[in-house]
Amino acid sequence: MNRLLDFFEQFGRATLLLWRALSHLGSLPRQWERLVDQCYFIGYTTFPIVGILSFFIGSVLALQTGYSLQGFGAQNFIGAVVGLSMARELGPVMTAILVAGRVGSSITAELASMKVNQEVDALRTMNIPPERILVLPRLAAIFIVMPVLTLLANIIGWLGGAVVAEYVDVVGIGSDVYFQGLRNVVTFGDVFDGIIKAQVFGLCVILVACHVGLQASGGPREVGRAVTRSVVLSLILILVLDYFVTRALM
Repeated sequence: MNRLLDFFEQFGRATLLLWRALSHLGSLPRQWERLVDQCYFIGYTTFPIVGILSFFIGSVLALQTGYSLQGFGAQNFIGAVVGLSMARELGPVMTAILVAGRVGSSITAELASMKVNQEVDALRTMNIPPERILVLPRLAAIFIVMPVLTLLANIIGWLGGAVVAEYVDVVGIGSDVYFQGLRNVVTFGDVFDGIIKAQVFGLCVILVACHVGLQASGGPREVGRAVTRSVVLSLILILVLDYFVTRALM
């Protein structure tokens, strides 16, 4: 019972943090430099690992699908399977997990260090809301960057599948047949649904990272514990929300 009450208390505080950050939305144009810095940090520096993993996830997916469908003579459906899997599920989920592990942990560590060192309290003393300069630019940046990262993950994953389809004998259908199957099945709605999921996951990751970081207290050891809590909670929420968002989009 105590754990359940603690969960609802933390959920309420996180919701209140989001509301306070959005209440300062009018100040965002004056924080252009902070917004650009966060877009660079979340997007540009995360893209290399997203690209590498997307390529090999698409490749493995095409390889496994080709091997499984070979016995049924249905290799023409490889492009459709890889296309839909990347667009609706693997692209947004994998991107969100990478953002949680790389970006969410960094944000939590930074904000927890500021909280432990009383820098957040100093901001409040100077009548500067931490939600305005520490939370809002990060929330805005994730809404800008997450769709781009997800689209790039989808495209690179599709290309990885095409390389396997073209050059691996066990698949052996050619990239032209692969892309034909992909075009026949994958629609703009599929890609758009994946972007919606990515936006929900991105908001969840940043909000959890900021909330856990700003709730930290104690000494330096608490920073590491806060990072662990943030990443674990983000990963759990991504997978839980994945079901409910997928069900809603259906």
